[in-house]
Amino acid sequence: MRTRAVVFAAVLGLSSLAFAGSTPDDPPAKTQKSKKAKKGAAKEIGSGVGTAAGGVAKGAGSAAVGVGKGAVDLATLHPIDAGAAVGTGAVKAGKDVTVGSVKGVGKVGKGVGHALKKVL
Repeated sequence: MRTRAVVFAAVLGLSSLAFAGSTPDDPPAKTQKSKKAKKGAAKEIGSGVGTAAGGVAKGAGSAAVGVGKGAVDLATLHPIDAGAAVGTGAVKAGKDVTVGSVKGVGKVGKGVGHALKKVL
């Protein structure tokens, strides 16, 4: 049993030495531009869901800021500014939710396309 381990270690060591070295008269290897690795289907879908959720969260934050600013303006007897602040917050929230959702759906679609490409 022990001799097998010694023989295995010796063969492994000699084979690694044989394949590791390169002779100086070998031509230099051409450098290739590394291509960006493609994301897998599950990773792409997960990224899309995360992007969509981030857009919704950012939109909720914009809405909360608008409502908060509107409440302060209303409390300080500035009703026109309060309405403008709430409206601005709503518009920003809608934009953030829309942009995040569209980007997320695009990534999810790309991931589903990858998955279908592997199946078909």
